[in-house]
Amino acid sequence: MKTQKAVALRVSNLLIKNNLTQYALCKKIAMAEETLRSIIDERYKTVKLDTIILLCDGFNISLKEFFDDDLFKRENLDTD
Repeated sequence: MKTQKAVALRVSNLLIKNNLTQYALCKKIAMAEETLRSIIDERYKTVKLDTIILLCDGFNISLKEFFDDDLFKRENLDTD
């Protein structure tokens, strides 16, 4: 899978796990809702590390915790 899909799925799963809406997360981290929707809908070809750090802050997790998911195992990612 493409990395942008892995990021989109990870964010979606964390929203569910934390019982947060997209709106609530955006308010919490001062991110435009359109930005988060674009990430989840995979409209961005890449997601900046700064943006992922901001999302981690919203979920109260570290970068290590964000990427510590089977979605990001090398064999699951297509980086062509």
